[in-house]
Amino acid sequence: MKNLKLLCILIMGAIGINLSFVQATKIDKKAEKVAKIKRLITSGNYVFVANYAIPMSMPARNLTSNYDVTITKDNLDVYLPYFGRAYAAPRDLTQGGLKLKTSNFDYKAVEKKKGWEINITPKDQNNPPGVKDVRSMQLSVSTDGYASLSVTSLNKQPISFNGYIDEIPKDK
Repeated sequence: MKNLKLLCILIMGAIGINLSFVQATKIDKKAEKVAKIKRLITSGNYVFVANYAIPMSMPARNLTSNYDVTITKDNLDVYLPYFGRAYAAPRDLTQGGLKLKTSNFDYKAVEKKKGWEINITPKDQNNPPGVKDVRSMQLSVSTDGYASLSVTSLNKQPISFNGYIDEIPKDK
């Protein structure tokens, strides 16, 4: 009986130590992820990968293709779909959606309690209509890397996207 009690105490102790190790590992992984996201945001070199679109006048939908916004210190590359009402159609029908490549933009990141608020404003003019008509983008990023992007256009209703922040792939 004495040996059985001792064996039970040893097993319970081993389980307790194992659980505390698992908890410490989870905390370490979360801290690493938070540090990585902070490093990406402060460096200004990252990609927002959109996986969910929330248009104003249509139902929200999952995105099945690769849509993203690549942000570097020198360039802004927007490749996103658009669902909603457009007030001016693009002259080239292959240029639908929200597409923009520019090196002329303002970038302002403000750290908040649980993440960052980032405002991106392209300075390019809207010539011709439907091209480069992104007026501003507001990116809200959590410390876990999940993000929400709101895009305001000159010739389209606003649209929002949910996704996450990641490093820029090497092939891009």
